[in-house]
Amino acid sequence: MSSLVARLRAAGCVFAEEEAALLAGAPESAVARRVAGEPLEQVLGWAEFAGLRVAVAPGVFVPRRRSEFLVGRALALLRGRETVADVCCGTGAIGAALQAARPGLVLHAADVDPAAVACARANLPGAAGVHAGDLLAALPASLAGRVDLVVASTPYVPSDAVAAMPPEAREHEPRAALDGGGDGVDVVRRLAAQAPGWLRPGGHLLVECAGHQGDLARDALAAAGFTASVARDEEHDATVVAGVR
Repeated sequence: MSSLVARLRAAGCVFAEEEAALLAGAPESAVARRVAGEPLEQVLGWAEFAGLRVAVAPGVFVPRRRSEFLVGRALALLRGRETVADVCCGTGAIGAALQAARPGLVLHAADVDPAAVACARANLPGAAGVHAGDLLAALPASLAGRVDLVVASTPYVPSDAVAAMPPEAREHEPRAALDGGGDGVDVVRRLAAQAPGWLRPGGHLLVECAGHQGDLARDALAAAGFTASVARDEEHDATVVAGVR
């Protein structure tokens, strides 16, 4: 174990002891992948999220624990039989957490990345559908005007900041899952513009963003006709912008 810890520490793994415990007994090929910089969750094939073990495939965006704040904000709005769309779903971790807490939900998930869609389908066997396509346009047309809640952890890294991200993100996760445009809020603006056509009257849109983007994201939702507000969780360094029609 000590030699494994040393290898991981030499590779720059901050939590080398914890990672070594998870990789103990793993084949050398898995250890080599981690030492080479591949995200631990992709090497293990799973991530812990909101008390669940979520499957993570190579090359798919790894769910961040800060998104648990988004899950909590969504659950506060849900009784259990609503229709929910998890957009930019990645592995489907957010949708899986919502379903686990509210089993009666009618859940749809969508992502533009085919690898993410395949991974989400494995994680969301009880979903009404996991769809490939761009934002809400991926959903069945029959859902227009009938969705109670749209929840999204959109890409929100400014384009010129992607190159400064840790290598395990910029080299092993799809750029489309990271790059949010010039100021990081371009995808939020597109989603906010689409959402009124899909939400029922009184429906909600919840979007995760970076802390310094809260006002920009709130303005994007307000410009699309939402009454919008910003919520912040300092402990998890998480920000969620909420809009209601």
